[in-house]
Amino acid sequence: MSQASLSGTSVATRLARAMALSKPELDPSALPVARRLLMDVAGICMAARHENYVLAALAAVEQPGPCTVFGFTEGYGVEAAAFVNGIAAHGEDFEDTYEGGPVHAGAVIVPALLAVAQRHALHGDALLRGIAMGVEVTCRLCAVAPTRVHKAGFHPTAIFGVIGAVAGMGTAMKLTEAQMVNAFGLAGSMAAGIIEYLADGSWTKRMHPGWAAQSAYRAVRLAQAGFVGPATVFEGTHGLFHGFANTLDGDFEAMLAGFGERWVWTTIAFKPYACGTMAHPYIDCARALRKQSVTADQIQSIECETAEGIVHRLWEPLALKASPPNAYAAKFSIPYAIAAGLLLDDAGLSAYTEATVQRDDLRSLASKVRYVVDPTNPYPHQFTGHVRVHLKDGRVLEERQAFFKGGAAHPLSDADLEQKFRANCSHGGLDAAQTQALLDTVNAALLGGSLSFSALAASGAQ
Repeated sequence: MSQASLSGTSVATRLARAMALSKPELDPSALPVARRLLMDVAGICMAARHENYVLAALAAVEQPGPCTVFGFTEGYGVEAAAFVNGIAAHGEDFEDTYEGGPVHAGAVIVPALLAVAQRHALHGDALLRGIAMGVEVTCRLCAVAPTRVHKAGFHPTAIFGVIGAVAGMGTAMKLTEAQMVNAFGLAGSMAAGIIEYLADGSWTKRMHPGWAAQSAYRAVRLAQAGFVGPATVFEGTHGLFHGFANTLDGDFEAMLAGFGERWVWTTIAFKPYACGTMAHPYIDCARALRKQSVTADQIQSIECETAEGIVHRLWEPLALKASPPNAYAAKFSIPYAIAAGLLLDDAGLSAYTEATVQRDDLRSLASKVRYVVDPTNPYPHQFTGHVRVHLKDGRVLEERQAFFKGGAAHPLSDADLEQKFRANCSHGGLDAAQTQALLDTVNAALLGGSLSFSALAASGAQ
């Protein structure tokens, strides 16, 4: 039995009380980090707006309303807008990540809060507070049972994202403690997201943030109407962590410790590459070897040390990872990522097109990559990379990287992120004036007063 149950106060109640007493928007880094999140999500959504998975999601919703889907002029209801924007934000695996997870909070929380802000005429200060609280709760949930959600076959962004979105929406919409506890309880039955997409590169992972964002709104509205959910949704015998992490021994004190005093959401990382986060340090190592004039025809074999916790997602089955069936599957292959780093000197959007992923030279080089598990690897608290190249002339070259570039210890600069934003907007078909209009909207959205999102729709609209 958890300490929370023994104390007689549920984890959901303790969390709701901690949220009510805290003011993340007063943290000096809150506004800059929220701006980064909003800018990054906006740019990625614009980059993805013509992709087949976004168009399919848009065609599947029939809910008119006042809310905006990035890059489209038609108005949609809260759930529909949150759903489609969440899919667009996550579809290229190019958005923020929390290194202690990994979890992609921004792809859930930003679409959810933007839709709520439009529907309920919230001001910028409520948007800022909601984004901060939603991301904070999403990230803190990762501390309860590290790596176990993935190992149980579920996607942490999908499972924790719906809870975090409830926290963000509930905060922005000023739910009472009882309503917040009920909303958490209801959201536990709305959490969903298996990782079987790894088998064939199908699209379900792309759907998870949108599903979490729309489900959270339904949970919040049900709670406001008096619908009751289980207060022991987190720690209960049949609760969230029993169901999705196969454990009743979650460390809820780790999640709650310092809530309102120490903010983890401001440490979220932003990706320089359009693929699974744990592959990034390996790409950097491969690019460093390329700078030493290593070419594919010189390479006999490649061996990498890795963390046991990522083998089942990014390394195995090894033959499939060396020859991914499609561009989306390639995003979750470290062998392909290493080949892209060595041959393309990048792993941006252009490295993950269908034509590029099918290139014989990339597949041939990826087939030379093997791994060994390093039992001392610090994952999930730290993402590392290692590439050891055995050359045909007998030489052995090696690169290590003990960090994720873009992470808390080595963040991307504001200039880096703005360059990424502008490149993403260009990829999505926006011209310079449209891109600047969207950036101006992002900069203004969090500064208080009434919100205007016209540029989200008008910039490059269909």
